[in-house]
Amino acid sequence: MKAEAFDQKFDEGQEDIIDDLDLSQLRRPGYEQRRIDVDFPVWMIEALDREALRLGISRQSIIKVWIAERLEHV
Repeated sequence: MKAEAFDQKFDEGQEDIIDDLDLSQLRRPGYEQRRIDVDFPVWMIEALDREALRLGISRQSIIKVWIAERLEHV
């Protein structure tokens, strides 16, 4: 599909364009992931697990959310 046809389809908003996109190479700059190891005291892990269970999310998710919230204010 030529760019003009794609732009027109997008601008008109009458058709879904997602099937016209190649999402296999999709990247979010600055959001690449890197694994790290962090040691927490047992009491902290237990508290994280209780809060994660209460919210219905994983321990990893709650850690990421809380760190992201804190970093927004830096």
